[in-house]
Amino acid sequence: MTTFFVENKQIKNNTIQIFGDDFHHIKNVLRLKIGEELHICDDDNNRYLVKLQEYDTASISLEIIERLDYSTELPVNITLFQGLPKQDKLETIIQKTAELGVNTVIPVAMERSVVKVDEKNEAKKQERWQKVAKEASIQSGRQKISKISPVINFKNIIENIEKYDIVLLPYENEQSVTLKQCLNALDKGKISNIAVIIGPEGGFSEAEINSLINIPNVRIVTLGKRILRTETASIATISMLTYEFGM
Repeated sequence: MTTFFVENKQIKNNTIQIFGDDFHHIKNVLRLKIGEELHICDDDNNRYLVKLQEYDTASISLEIIERLDYSTELPVNITLFQGLPKQDKLETIIQKTAELGVNTVIPVAMERSVVKVDEKNEAKKQERWQKVAKEASIQSGRQKISKISPVINFKNIIENIEKYDIVLLPYENEQSVTLKQCLNALDKGKISNIAVIIGPEGGFSEAEINSLINIPNVRIVTLGKRILRTETASIATISMLTYEFGM
């Protein structure tokens, strides 16, 4: 069933008001009729079954039928630090990892990133990326929208890395420790906050790897004998985490 997201202030008593792009999507794209049902999620990750009550010129009134007590979210928070690839690839990564359940995607300017983000256009790009994440979260029935961070540089990762229970870094030159072995060795009951670091098209530089290799919560792993494209590596790694923690 289609899911939309609202702010808590849009909920009053037993009624929810929808407007803006979501109003357009429900009325003109989905063409839902009065009495039809859909799901709504609020800022607190509550999920409601609602019924279309009334169309106005620029808004829709929805009646709350019941609050649903199931979640479509993973039991762990996953942050993806994505080495900045070409823009079309980043949109694909955001879309697919949002569908898979990632909480946050943080684009990272790395030494071998081919693309450089123009500061004048960065806010506009981030707005576009966030829109892609929202659409993917809606399509996949998520309970929350993946957050897309502004672009950071590599040293910002190191400054914030201690807050994660484990940091997974797939690296093409790692040959002994597989992601499967690493996940099998975890005490999953103690894992709630995971980071994944993926390199850009050119891969990681030696200096970037050396800056992370001795940090206790970092695990450098291989995804197999084949070298994957950056977008494939991101989606494959998040898929494996979804299987391991959520299925």
